[in-house]
Amino acid sequence: MKKHTFLYLLVILIFNCESEKKNMSTTPKYVEETHSFAKPNNSVITHLDLDIVVDFEQEIIEGTATYQISNNNASEIVLDTKFLDIISTKADGKNVDFKLDAFDEQLGEALRIPISEDTKTITIAYKTTHKTEALQWLNPQQTADKTNPFLFTQGQAILTRTWIPIQDSPQIRITYTAKVKVPQQLMAVMSAENPKQKSSDGIYNFKMQQPISPYLIALAVGDFEYKAVSNRTGVYAEKSMIDKAQTEFSDMEKMVAAAENLYGDYDWDQFDVIVLPPSFPFGGMENPRLTFATPTVIAGDKSLTSLIAHELAHSWSGNLVTNATWNDFWLNEGFTVYFEIRIMEALYGKDRANMIALIGRQDLEEEVEGFKDEPDMTKLKLDLDGKNPDDGMNSIAYDKGYLFLRTLEEKVGREKFDAFLKKYFKTNAFSTVTTEEFVDYLNTNLLEPNNIDFKVKEWVYEPGIPSNQAIIVSNKFENAEQTLKEFLDTKSIDISKTKDWTTQEWVHFIRNFPETITTDDLARLDEAFNFTNSTNSHIAMVWYEQAINHDYHGNNVDQKIEDFLIHVGRRWYVSTLFKAFKRADKVDEALAIYKKSRPNYHSVTVNTIDDMLGYEDFESGGMQ
Repeated sequence: MKKHTFLYLLVILIFNCESEKKNMSTTPKYVEETHSFAKPNNSVITHLDLDIVVDFEQEIIEGTATYQISNNNASEIVLDTKFLDIISTKADGKNVDFKLDAFDEQLGEALRIPISEDTKTITIAYKTTHKTEALQWLNPQQTADKTNPFLFTQGQAILTRTWIPIQDSPQIRITYTAKVKVPQQLMAVMSAENPKQKSSDGIYNFKMQQPISPYLIALAVGDFEYKAVSNRTGVYAEKSMIDKAQTEFSDMEKMVAAAENLYGDYDWDQFDVIVLPPSFPFGGMENPRLTFATPTVIAGDKSLTSLIAHELAHSWSGNLVTNATWNDFWLNEGFTVYFEIRIMEALYGKDRANMIALIGRQDLEEEVEGFKDEPDMTKLKLDLDGKNPDDGMNSIAYDKGYLFLRTLEEKVGREKFDAFLKKYFKTNAFSTVTTEEFVDYLNTNLLEPNNIDFKVKEWVYEPGIPSNQAIIVSNKFENAEQTLKEFLDTKSIDISKTKDWTTQEWVHFIRNFPETITTDDLARLDEAFNFTNSTNSHIAMVWYEQAINHDYHGNNVDQKIEDFLIHVGRRWYVSTLFKAFKRADKVDEALAIYKKSRPNYHSVTVNTIDDMLGYEDFESGGMQ
């Protein structure tokens, strides 16, 4: 009887194991992705060998992209392309016909290449075009040294398909190598293992051994140099900027050490930063091993280097554990803001960290108000079907995501929360996660074991900001508010009270000007602190916004605003000021400046401002 029972149980066990294997094999690995034509559950790329020539005269990139693929009995593989000239395609080295589907304004064209179940590689010969959105070609006058041209790419969110034919979904992770030929006087660097000096023949070879999402493939070409900060950190910049950049970012190694102390080893070997020309559309872009950064963070006093901490934090949240789709973007940015602020606290203290968090909290309030007619856009988990994923790249993902995690930390305690996050990064390393997978992981690994009730669904799936939010306070901000009140009451200010203020205190001071502040008050403040000529880009930006809001024209501020908008392409700064013009019913004035500044902007910034100011209608009507 016991023997029969054992045999019976053994048969059942084998049957259940086989059934489980069958279920696992039929469960799709990839989720539905509205921003990519690829069908990765049928056939998917696994490795890229890129061989390209960068032609500055024609302003094109030309070459081949060869992929190793994994095929699940599919007869074709589908890639994403947009504004590319596809010349030919091969499967295992043999020419095959390709097909391009109808063009979609947001997504581009699906590239269909026939394959068999035995196909191991595909090769696409292609050229970029003048419509390619990821690339910005800069003439020498648009650079710091003004002697040589410059090129950089920006892939996030879905622009990599405009310079490489690829399966452009964040859930598809690949390794890559690249051979890049550039003019001999220039250097090329990528989000990979990089050279530290120029080659003699203009040919550079790159390798990225860790699998990354396509939006993180990046290239920069220019006349720049490298200076180390430590044996695993350093900066690239043009000659006139290199010493300033190295000094400004001299705490990079301390940041990496602080980050590792919080949430585990840095898994990318090298953490370098390249300072790009001012047209770069973001503060920074977390390309693995090589963060792209705007020169606007070089203030001379390290006061804006929380941006470097932010991009470093992406080495865990975003690059290591990646949002599976752009609807899950908050998983990249909310975690990164939380991590950034913890790094800043570890290095510079809780006061500095809380001030940074409160600036973000103010941005969140403004964003929520801006979406009052679209409340669904204030959810953490978005539905961006039919929309550009850039529409979700705002303070909701960053600052509501941060506030959710900070509230969680206060609820469960920092020690337990840190242990949870460290395990989350390690468990999900080099993989992608959906919001639903994170919520399940959170419940299973933190909330349920500790018997904690938390309004997760309200935070993630409902609009607005839940009432159980963490309250962030700063004595330094309260002092800045009191200083402003004293000035408004007495029309004079004790400058000695402000001599040790950080950038965050100045930003808070300026942002809190009441609607009733007069142009005479602004003139007094400008005379005392020379805000109009500030060399700190964040302080200048918020001051210029207030000058537009309150119709202040003193100290040649109008010309300074125009110069700022012409020379700085950082989308956050630019959109803030053009939005202020629009709010003040000064669209004509804004358009006149934008007509001059637009050629200096990357397509990411152009698309935002075109839409904001109705530029196409303006152009069709003609410039009066």
